[in-house]
Amino acid sequence: MRIKRGNLLVALATLVHGMLFSFTWFCLSRMTQTSNQLTNCKNHILEFKETILHLKSRSKRNSEELAKALTEMQIEIMQRRNVPRDVDEKKMNIPSEGETVSTIFEDFKLFLPHLRSVKRIYPKVIMSQGKTDVSFALGIPTVSRGNHTYLNQVLNSVVTGIKPWEEDAVVIISVADSNEDYVKWVGDMVTKKFYSQVKSGSLEVISVPDFFYPSMLHEEPTDDAQKKKRWRIKQVLDFCVLMAYAQPKATYYLQLQDNIIAKKTYFIELIQFVSNMTSNDWFCIQFSALGFTGKLFKSKDLPGFLHFFLMFYKEKRIDLLLDEIFHIKICDAEEKLEKCVKRKREMCIEYNSPLFQHVGMQSSAPEPVQHFERRARLCEVGRCRPSAVSKSEKVSQQRIWH
Repeated sequence: MRIKRGNLLVALATLVHGMLFSFTWFCLSRMTQTSNQLTNCKNHILEFKETILHLKSRSKRNSEELAKALTEMQIEIMQRRNVPRDVDEKKMNIPSEGETVSTIFEDFKLFLPHLRSVKRIYPKVIMSQGKTDVSFALGIPTVSRGNHTYLNQVLNSVVTGIKPWEEDAVVIISVADSNEDYVKWVGDMVTKKFYSQVKSGSLEVISVPDFFYPSMLHEEPTDDAQKKKRWRIKQVLDFCVLMAYAQPKATYYLQLQDNIIAKKTYFIELIQFVSNMTSNDWFCIQFSALGFTGKLFKSKDLPGFLHFFLMFYKEKRIDLLLDEIFHIKICDAEEKLEKCVKRKREMCIEYNSPLFQHVGMQSSAPEPVQHFERRARLCEVGRCRPSAVSKSEKVSQQRIWH
């Protein structure tokens, strides 16, 4: 009886062991299957995420392309409707191949709201080889003076003076005049008489499109005061465009005008003076006391100057704005004027003998401004001579020396 009970217990134990073994294998099999399913699910999720990212990137590209297409369509529509001042923007503000573009031009939009609708701000490049990485850029803005022009004479003296050092300098003529005949005349004259300099890249010609100027400069002035203000504002903007274009090309920028004559040895004297400077802590070097002419700047300082000029272009002439910059940067409000003036002369260094003189009597300014401007030519940073101009001073302003 006991034997039968023992056999029964053994059989029951065997059965339970077998059931437990089967259940364990079943559980392990299901766990493996579930793990595989989880892995597959995870892979599907990662693939889905990658697909979403790809679609997002593609959507962004499509959005940018659509925005670009819409902008081009708007420009084309405006051109067909003959929108004033913007009509030539598309063809005039694109630099030539190889041309170095200054990012300062985008900053013009901060101070000239009418430019914010312009796609790309840039002067029209008439002739340029895209020359950069030179030591000196010489800027000459020019406007039509009716039947009088001194540009040919100016270029003869300026270009002749830099001939031995042409590889390290570039002269930039900026035609700041909407008169297409004058623009064409300048281009033809430069090509004919200075072909080798144009070909080598040491002489460039650009022009300022009308869309650069605010609407007030497109309106006919009603009186002499309006003419004077209009002329002054345009002159500041003309200088700004030229300086912005020249800034990325050279280490130093020399501001000239289209009615000056350069001393024969002006460039070698300029190079020697700059090379012999014992300190680099200066804002400008004055190679002439005539207003804004003959001022040498470090190109790295031009963006700061330009921002200030554009901020106050309606308020003062550009030479007076330059003096304001020096006063703000150098002078302490609590110190005596004598100390401020002394420090100004240390920061804006005056060359001992002028290298440039005015030529001719035909001014680009309206008639009521000429006497006002003549006195300004005699002003220096921190010092002005009496307003009366002596006969000998008038003669010296017209003299051409070699």
